[in-house]
Amino acid sequence: MGIVGVGGLGTMGIKIANALGHQVVAISTSANKEEIAKQKGAHHFVVSSDPESVKANAGKCNIILITVSANHDINVYMPLLAKNGIIVELGAAPAPHSISQVGLMYKRQAITGSIIGGIEAT
Repeated sequence: MGIVGVGGLGTMGIKIANALGHQVVAISTSANKEEIAKQKGAHHFVVSSDPESVKANAGKCNIILITVSANHDINVYMPLLAKNGIIVELGAAPAPHSISQVGLMYKRQAITGSIIGGIEAT
């Protein structure tokens, strides 16, 4: 399971996913969040701004939770997603995403969204 964003919601996602027994891949734009991600239970860390880091972890995630509410390029995370994988947008980015449908079709991947309602609903 991949978790994009090692902030408040992302940190909770790492803790919960780890407690449920998942292999957790924390994903951040810079390496300065690696230590805290691993302290919270992440098994792997990807620097999304580093193409080599993304390439080294390609296909590792069956599901990726995107917790950031800032504008981001969803295409950066697609290589990390396994065949039949799903990206779930939890943070509300202000700008719409642009994505190639071809990758979605060939790998049978999906993108969806969800609003969480606190720890009980999560």
